[in-house]
Amino acid sequence: MKYFCVVALIILLDACEHPEHKRYERNQGYNKTSEQQGEDVSSSGSTQIEMEVESGVRYVWIEVNGLRLRFIFDTGASSLCISEAEATVLYRQGTLRDEDILNIEYFQDATGRVSEGMKINLREVKIADVVLENVEALVVGNRNAPLLLGQTVLERFGSIAIDNNNNTITFQ
Repeated sequence: MKYFCVVALIILLDACEHPEHKRYERNQGYNKTSEQQGEDVSSSGSTQIEMEVESGVRYVWIEVNGLRLRFIFDTGASSLCISEAEATVLYRQGTLRDEDILNIEYFQDATGRVSEGMKINLREVKIADVVLENVEALVVGNRNAPLLLGQTVLERFGSIAIDNNNNTITFQ
């Protein structure tokens, strides 16, 4: 079954038209935070990041396996979700490897529809100066799917405070 999953993902990734050299809105952010690495989330104190608000949706910039992307901050999402377009880029860059492909998983989206996705391991997810290792994520089989920062990342923090007046999120 794992061999089938690997072959299916490779075929899926090769079929995507998302070349790394193109500039897309969701991968063009500017990081204003430091480059220090935090080993343990609970002992690293608090980390604050800025939110961008568009039409009531909160967006944050995080780094996934070295690729800086703009995610929807979604406390209702069970997983960190990326589209097959981002998975293709990570795979072509060599930061998503065959051994990072875990299995097929079914998920329910916000409309109630159940779909099939590929569960993967992201070796590094960086939020400001905090580095999380081995984060499970879901590759959604739609290259236009929104990027969601969900509970597989958020639950690694002790608490999260949202400041809507200053458009910031504090992770502790």
